[in-house]
Formats: sequence, C-alpha cells, structure tokens
Amino acid sequence: MVVMPARRPAHPLAGRRVVLTRPVGSSRTLARRIAALGGEPLVLPCAALRRLAAPGLASALRADVVLFTSPAAVRFARALAPALAVGPRTRVLVPGAATQRALARAGVEAEAPEMRSDSEGLLALPALRAVRGRRVAIVGAPGGRGLLERELGTRGARVERVHVYERALPRWQSRHHEQAARIDARTLLLVSSAESLENLQQLLGDVAWRRARRATIVASSVRIARLARGRGFARIVRADSALADELLAAAVAAVC
Repeated sequence: MVVMPARRPAHPLAGRRVVLTRPVGSSRTLARRIAALGGEPLVLPCAALRRLAAPGLASALRADVVLFTSPAAVRFARALAPALAVGPRTRVLVPGAATQRALARAGVEAEAPEMRSDSEGLLALPALRAVRGRRVAIVGAPGGRGLLERELGTRGARVERVHVYERALPRWQSRHHEQAARIDARTLLLVSSAESLENLQQLLGDVAWRRARRATIVASSVRIARLARGRGFARIVRADSALADELLAAAVAAVC
C-alpha cells in the first residue's frame, strides 16, 4: 500500500491573527501573503526609520571592507548616494539574502554568510578573519548589540560606523491600539529584532502586554527566542531567519 503524504490545507492560517512588527511602511507585501494563507494580519509597526545625513558615507564606501547591516541600510545609503560608488578593491559583506538582493539592485555584488544571517555569521566569513590594520566600515543605524564593532576592533581592524538612518519609536494611532486589543492566545507574533520586542512592550502598555504574552512568538533567531522567553512568553517557535519566507514557514508549521 502506498501512503500518500498529508496535504497542508490551502489556508493554513485560517482563524489566526498574525501580528507584524516590522518598521512603518514595510509590512504591506507580508500582510497580503498572510491574508492569502487565510490569516488576519495585524500591522503593529514597532519602529519608524528616519534618514540621517551621514557625511562620511562616500569615504566609507572606499574602505577595505564595507558591511551593510540591513536592507534599510542599503535603501537609505542609496538615498544619500544613488550610485553607491564602492571602491574597486572594496569587499562588500551583508548578513543575509535580503540585504544582498537590495545591493544587487544597485549593481553592487556582496557576500553573505550561508549558515547564519546575523553578526555571528558575518564574523565567521573569511574576509573578516584577518583584518588587522584594515579599514572596515559598518553602514547602518545607531544602537544594536555592537558585537561587530567590538569583535572587529579586537581583531585589529580600524572600524568606522556610518549611520545612514535611525530607528525611533513610532506613534500608534487609535487603529493600532484597536488591533492590539484583539491579540489573544491564538495569535502569532512575528518578531525579527530585540528592539521590536522591547518597543512592542512599551507601545502596548502593561495591561495589553500581559494579554499579548499569551500569544505564540515566531522568533527570527535563537537570541530573539531567548529574549522572548525572558519577557514572559511561554509559546515560542523559531524561524530559520528574518526573511519573510522563513517567518511564514515557521508560522504555518506552528499551527499545522
């Protein structure tokens, strides 16, 4: 007898609310994909991105190595320097495929780690193993863990930080608070940064935060999963990365 593999339902997220915590204006496509899977997207942005002047960008692009920390870093850098005139001998590194694709659209070839889409994955790349005396520019936003800067400094690199944008706490409107009030035990919360989790708690307030902790967190990494557990979430699933495909796959697996 041939046993046929079980088929997943056409709408695996039916009856589920899915909270999107990405920055303001960046969740439209993902929201449509969730709706196509039968879910109800709740768009609750946990950051607002603002461009900074970054007068040192042109010089940074000619460093020995340039690290773009996110697709947003590429987008804001292109707003400041549309041509992204990278030096002819400059190595360009990124943490993951989404940032790599953003640079490819600008005509810049970049290398990304295969195993881990984070700072640890970047630091394991051969291009960053022997950097003593080399100039390494990190293009991104203020804040974060600072792991790249500390470790590269320890390895002897001359590290420059170039801030092309900043993250701010967004202003939620009444519709956001109305959507937040609908979070329940069957809700899935997609979280891809520590800052999003921290800001979500601040934006919700104590009462709504206690209710939100009944939801299932879909965390983009082991680190985010640990932070969520430390903040009182009991139900946590981990995606393979912060990419939309990976987050959605983890969300579907959590309910099927």
